[in-house]
Parts: sequence; C-alpha cells; structure tokens
Amino acid sequence: MNGKLIILSAPSGSGKTTIVKSLLAKIPGLSFSISATSRSKRENETDGKDYYFISAENFRQKIKQNEFIEWEEVYPERFYGTLKTEVERLWDNGQHVVFDIDVQGGINLKKKFGERALALFISVSDIKILEQRLRNRSTETEESLKARLVKAEEEMSYAKEFDKIIINDKLEQAVEECYRSVKEFI
Repeated sequence: MNGKLIILSAPSGSGKTTIVKSLLAKIPGLSFSISATSRSKRENETDGKDYYFISAENFRQKIKQNEFIEWEEVYPERFYGTLKTEVERLWDNGQHVVFDIDVQGGINLKKKFGERALALFISVSDIKILEQRLRNRSTETEESLKARLVKAEEEMSYAKEFDKIIINDKLEQAVEECYRSVKEFI
C-alpha cells in the first residue's frame, strides 16, 4: 500500500478543521484520521467521528503499550494522539490519510514519515484574528482563551518546519491553495 499522509496543523482558530472538511469533500481517496484525546467531548462532537474520547488514565496506558504513532500532552492532563490502528485501517482501505492535528503532532508526523507526508501549516496574518475567532466560538472561558492565545504564539514560531504555510484570512483562497497542494502531492 502506498498511502500518503496529509498533515494540517495550526493554532486554534486558524480554520484548519473547516479546510480539512472541504478537502475531504473535494478529493476522492482522502480519509480523515480520527485522533484520540483525553479532553471532554463538546456538545456537537461524536465519539469515534470527531475524536476517540478516552480518559487521561487510559491514554497513558496506551502510551505505555506503544499504541500511538505520535502523541502530545498539549495542556496538563489533556492528551492528543494518533493511534497506529487508525492509520493502518485507512491505508488498508486504499485511502490517503488526512490529519487535523496540533502543531507538535504535525512536526512529529512529518519527521516520522518524511517524503510520504505533506505538512501544511495554516495561519492567519494577525493573532487578533485568532482571538476574535475563538471568542466567536463561545467555547472558551477567559482563562482558557488566554492559554490558547499564548499557545498559538508559540505554535506560530514552528511554521517554518512545515512544507508550506497557508495564510487563512480569506477561507475560499486558503481552501483553494490547500486543494492545489494536496492534488499535486498525491
């Protein structure tokens, strides 16, 4: 099987999830890699569709059993990771795997899979745009919003480690640029 990996990483609020959904709708042969997380499920999310929601204790057990391709403790006791079985399942079905993943996880996947992976960093031209998008979601407390913005500034410093940086100030343009990059890659 010669499946490839398409990695989209970005700070929270950059629009990567929206872009991933658009790519999945436009490009046959792409399948979404469902990440595992220890964070709580949001109201509009479904276990096994948006994430595999598992406890922090269960997550740590899977780490010990080497069940992840990559994982990260993004915030204290809030783990995210990619299960080996998830990627194998998609490749076995003849699919290319698309990741909507945090920045450190994206870097780790690119290092591990090299030329078999295309790593796209989704950004915005100004951190204030991220702040406004996060506020508009109404899913954050003021404290968690501040933590996400501090994290976003740090994550943006890693953009140069990705194959391509795509600025998402205008969604349609960002989607088109991602689409062209992915079609060329696969």
